Amino acid sequence: MGADNKQQMLCHPVFKRKQSERKPTKTILGEECWFFRIKIVTLHRNNNKTANRMMNNADFWASVGSIIAEGFTPEGLQKLEQYAEEFISGRLVYQRFSSHEQHGCATGGATNVIASLLAGAEIGADSPYSSALSDFERERQCGAKQEAAIEQWARAVGVWTEHVDDELPRVLGEQIAEGGEAKVYDHGATLIKSIGLDYFILPIFALDRIALHNTYFPETRLTVLGFGRDSRGEFKIIAEQPFIDGQPVGDDEIADYMRLMGFELKNARNWTYATPDIYLSDMHDENVIRSNKTHTIFVVDCDIRINTPELRQGGTRILTNAVEFV
Repeated sequence: MGADNKQQMLCHPVFKRKQSERKPTKTILGEECWFFRIKIVTLHRNNNKTANRMMNNADFWASVGSIIAEGFTPEGLQKLEQYAEEFISGRLVYQRFSSHEQHGCATGGATNVIASLLAGAEIGADSPYSSALSDFERERQCGAKQEAAIEQWARAVGVWTEHVDDELPRVLGEQIAEGGEAKVYDHGATLIKSIGLDYFILPIFALDRIALHNTYFPETRLTVLGFGRDSRGEFKIIAEQPFIDGQPVGDDEIADYMRLMGFELKNARNWTYATPDIYLSDMHDENVIRSNKTHTIFVVDCDIRINTPELRQGGTRILTNAVEFV
């Protein structure tokens, strides 16, 4: 990648890293004023956390729904950041996930957490969409609402990219790989992935996949940088993942590896494995590699989902979007 392209990449909204704009003045008065401002902000946040603990499930989703309906005002954006903090710290328990899976979602970054909550708000804890859906048109309608909420928020906070299929090659160079739902770009020690919804329809299921991947395969965790649409208007999740230099792993060795993790082979033809909790497929030699450096096996891509009875792979999980403050 040339120097000019690297500079453009760093300036692109998706790749920006927030820096503190507030610095203490050198005067004693300035330093004291800065200290008291921090103290006031801290007290305000602590008061909000206390108020949040008094919220029930319905109150929480009504709050997020209001933030969406009001168009993501500065106050609404601040609330979402607070909810993300509570989620990441574990004070907000999202019962869709186990505690380990919630941690996996959190390791995908605050952008991933907030998008997951926005998608959840467009379902609601008591909605019929809370279980696996059978009606394709209802799924599409629900998916469109989730996309719209995430897009509006991403535009408001500067993590939205128009024409992803043009912009990423311009910034990063030509793609180096392409899968069924993702295009992959070189970013030095990491890869940038543009992930579509082809396998999922609903953004919430694609975001679940990121949380679950990070839970079970943390060495190749996905960090969500932002969102966008391609030139055809298709919704995309833009994520970063460590680059692993390695070689393909054969099916038999993959099967042994998965058995050690507690997964049962369900269908060898599409490389599907499952536990009562997790459905996992696409575990073939392009997605599972052995590091040339450490000889460790890494899973770099897969179709991973919460295993519900509707998937017909021995799943026992029931999807819910209920939350609880603790």
